[in-house]
Amino acid sequence: MRIEHVAMYVNDMERARDFFVKYFNADASEKYHNFKSGFSSYFLTFDDGARLEIMKRPTMEDNPKGTYRTGYHHIAIEVGDRKDVDDMTKRMKEDGYNILNGARTTGDGYYESVVADEEGNEIELFAKIMG
Repeated sequence: MRIEHVAMYVNDMERARDFFVKYFNADASEKYHNFKSGFSSYFLTFDDGARLEIMKRPTMEDNPKGTYRTGYHHIAIEVGDRKDVDDMTKRMKEDGYNILNGARTTGDGYYESVVADEEGNEIELFAKIMG
C-alpha cells in the first residue's frame, strides 16, 4: 500500500500552488473547477511522485490553526542535506515567511526547520542525518 495523495483546503489556491512550485519544484496540474458545486483544485506532483491536492470551495471554515490540535499537523518535505535545510530556511525567511522552529537536530535522526506558509500551514523542511 501507499498513500496516493494528501489534500488540503486553502483560501488562495494560486498562491499556494506558486509556493510549492517555487520552493519545492512541484509540477502543477491544470486547474479543475466544478461549476455546479464551485469546488476547484490543483494537483501538485513532486519529483519522487508524491502528490498534494490543494482545494477550495465557495463556503469553507477557516478556523485558527493552533500549534497543538487534532487532525493533520504538517507536511514534511526532504530537501537534501543540512546545508539545503539551512539555505531553504534562510531563503524563506528572507522572502517573509514565518520560521516556527529550527533549524535543529532532532532526537530521532533528522535535521529540520518548520516554516508557516501564507495561510499558517506548517511545512517541515528536513534532512535525514541518521539511519
